[in-house]
Amino acid sequence: MTIVATSLQQAIELSVTYLDSPAARASLSEDAYWPKWDGPWWQMLLLDEMGLTARIPESVVAPFIAAMNRIPLQHFPLTAEEIPKGVNPWQASACHCQLGNVYRVLAGRGVDVDQELPWLRPWFLRYQMADGGLNCDESAYLVPNECPSSMVALIAVFEAILMCTPRDWTPEERIFLDRGAEFLIRRELRFGSETKHNAAERESAKSWGKLCFPRFYAYDTLRGLTALAEWRKRTGGVIPREATRAVVDQLEAEFGDGPLRIGRDPFVGTGTLRQDASGDWTRGHATGRFPLLDQVSIIGAESPYLTRHWRACKELRSRS
Repeated sequence: MTIVATSLQQAIELSVTYLDSPAARASLSEDAYWPKWDGPWWQMLLLDEMGLTARIPESVVAPFIAAMNRIPLQHFPLTAEEIPKGVNPWQASACHCQLGNVYRVLAGRGVDVDQELPWLRPWFLRYQMADGGLNCDESAYLVPNECPSSMVALIAVFEAILMCTPRDWTPEERIFLDRGAEFLIRRELRFGSETKHNAAERESAKSWGKLCFPRFYAYDTLRGLTALAEWRKRTGGVIPREATRAVVDQLEAEFGDGPLRIGRDPFVGTGTLRQDASGDWTRGHATGRFPLLDQVSIIGAESPYLTRHWRACKELRSRS
């Protein structure tokens, strides 16, 4: 039965209640990630993006960590031969953008992520590509003579290391951050890959100026600008004005000092794995939504969450 929330607060409470339920824990006992977009993970991630990480119930945190640690491979397999026999390839391993978001959500919930999921941080550093990006397409790492990295695959990992490291960065982490920032600067926050292998990103980049919320694993230019502004604030790094001029000018022209509005819903038409009645996982279109996602993702609606990020960027910019 579909439940329709009549208010934002009711939708929040529905998600919190669900996450505190046996149904959420049962779902996590099957998989930490699937199905999109209504499983426990997505509801946790949305609460975090709304600044409500503290509302994620304690009862779901340990089951989620356990589900993450049950993922068969704790590295990113680059070939089919690395997938264990009998394991669905879509469930054999995580992806970079997933893990960046996982790290941020759990750290925000007070978890010592390096202790509970010690394989995450080494993963981040291991898979940064030569130009500073990453790619969740394993075949990209095997392409000769070009570096088909992805903006989407970088951004969540960059955010995690930048904002969720409760100590001084190691030299390797600082190198990761500076190379990631150089990647964002070189792409001017808005350009897709110039490579043949990742030519599809150039098409995706045409939509990046249309802001979305929640982002989950999506990228838009404000997300890139916010991350780069935080990098400058936390490291003292220099951002050439030309690298952000086009993005800032577009946001200024469209929104000025007023509230930002949602420009797209990047989750329509995506695929998912979902268990059928027999318990088998099958792939199909993602049809699952939950009331809180519906409440905060309406195209054309004002988004206080996006507005908050834009105002923070403007404040940092005014100080420089």
